[in-house]
Order: sequence, then structure tokens, then C-alpha cells
Amino acid sequence: MNRSLFVSLDGPKGTGKTTLLEAITQALRVDGYKVIRLCEKKNDPFRGETMALVNRLVRHPSQELELQVCARLADSRAWISQHVLPKQPPGSIILIDRWYPSDAAFRRTVPFAEILRLNMERNVRVPDLHVGVVTDPEVSWARAAARTRGLGSTVIHKLQEQVACTQAFERAVEENGWVLCRNEGTIEAATRQVVTEIRSVLVR
Repeated sequence: MNRSLFVSLDGPKGTGKTTLLEAITQALRVDGYKVIRLCEKKNDPFRGETMALVNRLVRHPSQELELQVCARLADSRAWISQHVLPKQPPGSIILIDRWYPSDAAFRRTVPFAEILRLNMERNVRVPDLHVGVVTDPEVSWARAAARTRGLGSTVIHKLQEQVACTQAFERAVEENGWVLCRNEGTIEAATRQVVTEIRSVLVR
């Protein structure tokens, strides 16, 4: 494999993406793969400005503001696609925590087809493998609430919102043909599923 393989893990809060990413990373490295872990928000030079706009959206919800948030996030991913991803070592597996599929869960009034268009128009890199990580909303809500930092969400504060978020994301997974990982059993089982999917892409 001369080029890098780009894999995104997306989904609602509390579904265990970070834990799963760590387990996948370890499993792949044991097999001798060079794995690079990236986080969208940590590589976004415009994050502060975008979050200020998100906070405005929370205080004054409107489709116009939400569309501005989606466009700003797409701009940031375009920057990462141009300035960060090409610098990763050839032959590596790049795992990123959140990419544009995650917007399907958190955006409320902008259709995901529009979000996808915004990203494609900006030449945002398309992952070689999209993995959607979900659980039953009550499971992810309880997991998030049990964390030291709590849910840690700017836009989701109620279980009903977590339910709607999960349903929206699952629809996007189905409509776009992404890999669905139900992370409700053991972390070992979820890790095996995703590692198997990554290997299948590597041999294509």
C-alpha cells in the first residue's frame, strides 16, 4: 500500500468512538500497520470561530445559521484535506475521530444531502472507509452522563435529542452505504468488525 488509507469513525455522543479508536489502533499496530490518529477539532485552525458561530446557533436557532455552521466545518475539512492529510506517511492508515458524516447526527434542519454537497464542492477528502458507530440512545446517553465531563455537547441536552440524533445518523448510514458498527456488545467484537472492514479495503 503506497498511499495512505483514510478511515473516519463518526456517530453520536457516548457511542464509544474514542475507546473503539484506541482498540483499533492497537490491533492494527500489533499486525504491523503504521497507524496515524487524528482528531478533526485538534487539526482545525478555525475551530474557535466556528464554535462561536455554533454558540450563536444554540441561542438563536435558524436554518440560515445552521447552514453557515455546516459551510464553516466544510471549509475546515477542506483545509485539513489540503494541509494535514497529504503530510501523513505513505502506506499509513489514518484514523480520524469525526468527519463530515458526523454532521448527519448533529445538524437539525439542513438535510444531510446538502451537507454532503458542501463538502464535495470544497474537495474535502472522501474517506476510503466510513464507519458509523451507534448504540441504543439510552445506552449512549447513560455512558455520556457517567463520564467525568458529562455529555460534553453544545447542542444536545436531553435524551429525546439524543434519540433524534441517533435516528438521523442511522438513516444517513443506510442511505450512503457506510459501515454500521453497533457498539453495544464487547469492545473486542466491535474492534474485530472494524479491523476486518479495514483489511477488506486494503486488499481491494
